Amino acid sequence: MKRSEFIKSALGGAIAMESLKDLYKWNEQLAVKDSLMPMLFVGHGSPMNGIENNEFSQNWKKFSTEIPVPTAVLVVSAHWYIPGTKVTAMNSPRTIHDFGGFPKALFDVQYPVPGSPALAQETASLIHKTKVGLDHEWGLDHGTWTVVRHMYPKANIPVLQLSIDYTKPPRYHYELGKELAALRKKGVLIIGSGNMVHNLRILDWHLTDKGYDWAIEMNETFKSLIIKNDHDALINYERLGQAGKLSIPTPEHYLPLLYILGLKEDKDKVSFFNDKTMLGAISMTSVKVG
Repeated sequence: MKRSEFIKSALGGAIAMESLKDLYKWNEQLAVKDSLMPMLFVGHGSPMNGIENNEFSQNWKKFSTEIPVPTAVLVVSAHWYIPGTKVTAMNSPRTIHDFGGFPKALFDVQYPVPGSPALAQETASLIHKTKVGLDHEWGLDHGTWTVVRHMYPKANIPVLQLSIDYTKPPRYHYELGKELAALRKKGVLIIGSGNMVHNLRILDWHLTDKGYDWAIEMNETFKSLIIKNDHDALINYERLGQAGKLSIPTPEHYLPLLYILGLKEDKDKVSFFNDKTMLGAISMTSVKVG
């Protein structure tokens, strides 16, 4: 063998060994814990919450201090709404500024967390309802980083995203969520990021801290159904009358809730925070499960 070929072969072997070490280290981290990791559905609202120190961002941070430090965070964000199911699988996910018309300070934000190809592969292997693609292009959109950077500002915990397949009905997303249950046992914090009431078409910018009557009514209905474990009613939200139709004109901000409900176990406690409707037609209500 030529010297150059030998060096190339040796380097390739070393890189492969290093990858195996990383995978082994990660699997050690993902050892089954004594208790299930809590979960969160978060009403993420305006991208400005990503840089503002307000009641919403303060409570996201508070939530992170009340649970064990996660081995990783997996987010189902309303803003990765595509045909098919993918999970981010890059080592360093980019910070996506998927919005317009906001101050430069918001566009300047970078959240340089690591990703985890190993966790991406494990997540894909757990899902049997569909083939899961390993994505190397997307990154972290504002449904993820505007929330998680308040929770883990040191950016030292791996963060991944799971896409929402817009070709599938609500029950499909609920059932797919169930298939992620093993991750809770391994310390992965699963977050659904959207808004239960989300109708940008009819916002009233004068109603800074208030909601329309139907939005308040629907927010209360959603909370009541969650407490009662009436998941069928929540899956079939289109049957919840006119208030339901106004609250969910399009499903992308609501569907992340169904992933969290699908993962909920009977023993899991449920509580709410950031429980407020604003601008007429946005609910910031967040749901802690576990």
